[in-house]
Amino acid sequence: MSKWVRAHTNIALIKYWGKENEELIIPKNNSLSLTLDAFYTDTKVTFDATLTEDQLVLDGEQQASGVLKKVSTVLDLVREQAGIKTFARVESINYVPTAAGLASSASGLAALAGAASEAAGLTLSKKDLSRLARHGSGSASRSIFGGFAEWEKGTNDEDSFATPVDDASWDIGMLFIIVKDAQKDVSSRDGMRRTVETSPFYAGWLNTLDQDLSDMKQAIKERSIKKVGTIAERNALKMHATTLGANPPFTYWSADSMKAMDAVRSIRKEGYDAYFTMDAGPNVKVICRQTDMSAIKEQLITYFDEEQIISAKPGPGIHVREN
Repeated sequence: MSKWVRAHTNIALIKYWGKENEELIIPKNNSLSLTLDAFYTDTKVTFDATLTEDQLVLDGEQQASGVLKKVSTVLDLVREQAGIKTFARVESINYVPTAAGLASSASGLAALAGAASEAAGLTLSKKDLSRLARHGSGSASRSIFGGFAEWEKGTNDEDSFATPVDDASWDIGMLFIIVKDAQKDVSSRDGMRRTVETSPFYAGWLNTLDQDLSDMKQAIKERSIKKVGTIAERNALKMHATTLGANPPFTYWSADSMKAMDAVRSIRKEGYDAYFTMDAGPNVKVICRQTDMSAIKEQLITYFDEEQIISAKPGPGIHVREN
């Protein structure tokens, strides 16, 4: 039965950057993220015997066949499990700017995995939904869960999936600084591949990740914003440093990204626990206490327009939309 399924974005605090297996999307390292309430995707899937190919309608616009690769990969796996031979119409409403480093693929492919499973009559566990979503987008594996989630890299298709870490029901939040919502020049997938294959800094990045992950889990357990933020900021800067060593070098930073990072450092000097992280895009996310978000936002709008600053709290896991 076709139902609207909602999945929220997640922002990695310990980054996923690089694949061990391109085909199965098995990562080279574990990652850990926080699912957030501000950005999400609603998706409905309908298997229709009259269709001659899969269709994707994104935000009311029919998409060209060329953009359907990730979608059809997930649909094919669902069809295989459910014994369905027909093509599907996918309707998706994205409350996230697409391909701007705001984790639109995470919420989008997670919602697709849930909606396709619902439409096919499959009753999948969260673990199996996470595995399914991973085939569309690695970070989507984490959006199955609310709060903090860890994507365990595993070694094969069966053991690479996300698990919940903490429900984040404490004083933590995030501010998004939207410096640019245009599509980025280098996709996450291409950027990862180039970095893994050519950056001399990549081995150093990998060598530090187990300690970062262990430290982050302890910081979450202690509910320490200072520790969570410090580790996340350092981890993000290390990830972005690897791109500068790639051949040819590239960066996801813009001039406004640098301005935003400097703004967060200045706010921190004024006594606020505020720390930044960035994914494969120019936008900057600020990790802070929920109780400080309004005050920090007031500080940030001295640097940026108010509409560029979006507040987010911990969000829920994947679920069927109520209406």
